[in-house]
Amino acid sequence: MRRENTKMAPISIKRILISESVDPCCKNILQENGIQVTEKQNMSKDDLIAEIKDYDGLVVRSATKVTADVIKAAGNLKIIGRAGTGVDNVDVDAATIKGIIVMNTPSGNTISAAELTCTLLMSLSRNVPQAAMSMKAGNWDRKKFMGTELYGKILGIVGLGRIGKEVATRMQSFGMKTIGYDPITPPEVTATWGVEQMSLEQLWPQCDYITVHTPLMPSTAGLLNDTSFAKCKKGVKVVNCARGGIIDEDALLRALESRQCGGAGLDVFVEEPPKNRALVNHPNVISCPHLGASTKEAQARCGQDIALQIVDMVMGKSLVGAVNAQVLASTFTPESHQWIKLGESIGAALKSCTTSKQPFSQVQIITQGDCLKDSSAYMTSAVMVGLLRDGSQSCPNLVNSLTLAKESGVTVTRNHSEGLTQGACEVEISVNGSSYRATGSVQGGVPVLLELNSSVFRQPVSLTGNLLFFKAVASPPLLPSVTGLLATAGVEMESFSAPAARSGDQWYCVGLSSLLGDLGALKPLVKAAAQVSV
Repeated sequence: MRRENTKMAPISIKRILISESVDPCCKNILQENGIQVTEKQNMSKDDLIAEIKDYDGLVVRSATKVTADVIKAAGNLKIIGRAGTGVDNVDVDAATIKGIIVMNTPSGNTISAAELTCTLLMSLSRNVPQAAMSMKAGNWDRKKFMGTELYGKILGIVGLGRIGKEVATRMQSFGMKTIGYDPITPPEVTATWGVEQMSLEQLWPQCDYITVHTPLMPSTAGLLNDTSFAKCKKGVKVVNCARGGIIDEDALLRALESRQCGGAGLDVFVEEPPKNRALVNHPNVISCPHLGASTKEAQARCGQDIALQIVDMVMGKSLVGAVNAQVLASTFTPESHQWIKLGESIGAALKSCTTSKQPFSQVQIITQGDCLKDSSAYMTSAVMVGLLRDGSQSCPNLVNSLTLAKESGVTVTRNHSEGLTQGACEVEISVNGSSYRATGSVQGGVPVLLELNSSVFRQPVSLTGNLLFFKAVASPPLLPSVTGLLATAGVEMESFSAPAARSGDQWYCVGLSSLLGDLGALKPLVKAAAQVSV
């Protein structure tokens, strides 16, 4: 499945490591699109740390633990692709700080996970696994496995995303009433597929069955606990095919022992495989070894999806499934690349012009014009890339620049001004009580600087190559003196941009064949000088 490269590729991925058993179509698609693929399974943490340094990308399922140590060792890594939904096994924060995209396949295992949830709900209602094991033991206990119908019962669905929706529509066909809770999906949306939303406090007492479909995060850890079980109907049955820990396992065991909970279907556990077998061995618990995505169809879909998502990103077509790099989603047009270049260049130019050695504390970015209405996010990140780039081990990019700024104590604000026909970006930074400001635009596909510290240039400065900025009082000898100094240093003047104003201190810009070795020679001629290569 080869994709055509029709646009500029924002990210270069040449080598990918697949560290787990992923459907063969994943490797085939990546290779067909010019990406080298190595498959190495069952690596220890130390093996992965030693191996990962040679790759631009890593594809995993759920077993590989991509920890901060692994990410630290990954000198070239640009993307971590999770062939599945959750990213619990990836240290997303560590990846973000290093500017690495973390991507999952949000819909690859939706149907399989929903079907397993429905299977567990039905098995709980009719004791199917227990009856099957009894038969294998040579018994015929019809009375022992008396069940209940699903028809007319109330199913509470906590988490109404893709999987929650599919569970709802399937269980409605059994005649179940579906109610639910979700802090994101609007009630009017879930109402269209037959789920009445309500608060958890309202939901707990109504349910005959409860199934959870949320990510595992601080707000969902232990969502079903002693307190919430006490609010439920006596004998409520629960299912967890999402993430271990959403249901408090100790509280669940207590609820089962007291018969407050009548049964549980568990596909996931806090520790996998679980060493504490109390839950697994309980007679009213049906358990599976994390089989939610374990179907041929889901594995093929996830493998294909992650490969195509990576290829589409590399080819500059689109960005799907990025959990930490939403800012990149609107950067897949040729026009956006020029604006990104403008933002980075303005940031670099402003940083070079700050005379103080103190770090900047505040940055304000204002995008202007209808063409940048939806671009302020990536423009802000691009400006911060230019401001933060200093040649150290920290490598700012669009993914991590705002995180790095926050860690450095820099306050970043952004605004957008509509109504202007021509797009522009204005940046102001504060350093040690002083402010520096620049305004730029893109003209004819080229990023240009229009204004620097209140000096409006007669002709826009092309933000390419080696640029020398200096502040001086306009005078006839100024240009010949600067030209002579450059000639003495063996540097050619390739362009010259003068301010429109002809009085007072003004900023000038000179395009150079190479950067000056020493700006000190300019001191007798100018009040301030800076140079940058963009």
